[in-house]
Amino acid sequence: MKNLEQKMLPLLKKGHCTPKIAELAKKLGEASTTIHYNIKKLEKDGKIKAYKAVFDHSKIDEGFCAIALLNLDSNVYGDPETIVKKIAQYPEVESIDICTGDWELVVKLRAKNQEDYMESVKRILAQKGIIKIKSLISLRQIKNEFVVMK
Repeated sequence: MKNLEQKMLPLLKKGHCTPKIAELAKKLGEASTTIHYNIKKLEKDGKIKAYKAVFDHSKIDEGFCAIALLNLDSNVYGDPETIVKKIAQYPEVESIDICTGDWELVVKLRAKNQEDYMESVKRILAQKGIIKIKSLISLRQIKNEFVVMK
């Protein structure tokens, strides 16, 4: 059988998964049609944005995880969305938040190793408006996407 892992992983990360309606129905003691209706309503209302797989990143060459804290230049401080939209396009960016406090942006990145992370940092710092970055390196992830990792 063909090994499609490398082709499938990017798609699964972006939401090409579906809920297990029969399993939900059994756990909730409800009809599958009722579960399906409620899921479609949640999707229509924009409460569910996507379905995606939860990965053990160490097994898919993304075991290096870092949180990057970013400061913005005062010229772009009032419109952080412009920079966020650019950074969010990088495939190694898992999440990005606009914050208050000492740091304006919090970016969670996944990389194969330290060298790949360094390349990501260089690309982020090349963005006009980023003036400072501080990295927090994850030693071990215990919980991801509400799933306790074993």
